[in-house]
Amino acid sequence: MIEAAKKAVELYGRSILLSDSEIIFSAGKTGSEIKTSELLFSPNELNSLLLLLEKEDPGLRVFVMNGEKYIFQSFFFTPFDFHILISEKESVFYRDAKNITIQTFISLAAAVSLAVFLLILITNRFTNPLRKIVIAMEKIIETADLDSRVEAEYNDETGVLAATFNRMTEELDKAHSQIKRYAFDAVLAGKKEERIRHIFQKYVPNDVIERFFASPEKMLVGDNRSLSILFSDIRSFTTISEGMAPDDLVNSLNRYFSGQVDIIYNRKGIVDKYIGDAIMAFWGAPEKHEDDALQSVMSALEMTEAVKKFNENQRKLGKCEFQIGIGLNYGEVTVGNIGSERKMDYTVIGDAVNLASRMEGLTKTYHSDILISESLYQELRGGASKSSPENALYYRLLDTVAVKGKTLGVKIFTVKKSLSPAEQKAWPIHNQGMKLYYNRSFAEAAAKFKEALSLLPGDFNAENLYNRCNDYASNPVPENWNGVEIMKSK
Repeated sequence: MIEAAKKAVELYGRSILLSDSEIIFSAGKTGSEIKTSELLFSPNELNSLLLLLEKEDPGLRVFVMNGEKYIFQSFFFTPFDFHILISEKESVFYRDAKNITIQTFISLAAAVSLAVFLLILITNRFTNPLRKIVIAMEKIIETADLDSRVEAEYNDETGVLAATFNRMTEELDKAHSQIKRYAFDAVLAGKKEERIRHIFQKYVPNDVIERFFASPEKMLVGDNRSLSILFSDIRSFTTISEGMAPDDLVNSLNRYFSGQVDIIYNRKGIVDKYIGDAIMAFWGAPEKHEDDALQSVMSALEMTEAVKKFNENQRKLGKCEFQIGIGLNYGEVTVGNIGSERKMDYTVIGDAVNLASRMEGLTKTYHSDILISESLYQELRGGASKSSPENALYYRLLDTVAVKGKTLGVKIFTVKKSLSPAEQKAWPIHNQGMKLYYNRSFAEAAAKFKEALSLLPGDFNAENLYNRCNDYASNPVPENWNGVEIMKSK
């Protein structure tokens, strides 16, 4: 009965086999009792299998037969006292799962590829308008051509963006055209301003032009300040002009003025005007400098030296030579644009200007190329220009005069940059004589002037003062005498 039952179990096991490699067998203490196919266990393999069965694990397990792995599941059959195992080769057991996995991966890869393709297609569809906008912007940046436009492909946000971009470029194009027009107008205005500056620099100092363009409304306002004023005049110009042809006279004057004006401007001065053959200039306006007084005197000294070179050229050309006299004064004046809106001059007015003009006239009386006033002398000796290394000047007091139209006396000085050996001795003696003269020590003063005259034979001022002192020594001066000589003419 038991054998019949075993045989029935074996037959049933064979009937339920699903593949040629599937095996159903039993394993007990005596080995394989029931089998559906030939089993070829080595002793070691069988022992390993029996050890696995003793653990009675209900899950899937692996055993090796003939070097090949099998997957099995077992249960213990009590009536026969053995384990029944249902097994299949590992490769066959997992074949369907592997196929499903492979198919799944293939399907997933195909789905991902399709999704990526569709994503690229859709993204390209939506980003193509943006790409066109970027291309248009790059073209505008490279070529500065604002005529580029973008076609609105879709009636959505990208279409709105394209339309907005087109409107923006249109407005930028209009703005660019306006800017170019304004720039062109600005260039024209700059050219006109440059021409105006170039023209008016011949008549008005450049500093005045700069101030006018900076604040035109302030240019009609006068300003009181202390300036150094210079007048220069060609002596006996009427006689010279009568002896020269008009064109020769104009050419000579132009060359003379050119050299004189260059000196004034190089010394930071302003040429106020030409008065026939005379030059009027000033220092200290519109820009004030600490050494304006010194610069004015240095200009006068260089102007007399320039005339000497000018006369050398005149002699070579066979033309008349020029002799000049220069008068300078320092004082408070009114400076500014004086006149009307139709015609005005940037000039200075005031009593200090009149005195400077009178100083120039006195150069003829005192036979000196340069005369400076007492106020200018004081500014040079005690002002800001005193510390200048250029201020190695020599001064000679010539007289105290009351110019025409004035009652108060003003000391007048001549000045030089360098002295001859005789002058280095004579000038200090002369100045000592002037102190004695003003102290009414006329005899002692006459002795000093005589000594100076012996060092400088023919010197007009030493001789004039010597004769005056002798006269005053013989004919005492009034009690109210203050040493002032009253000038009867300009």
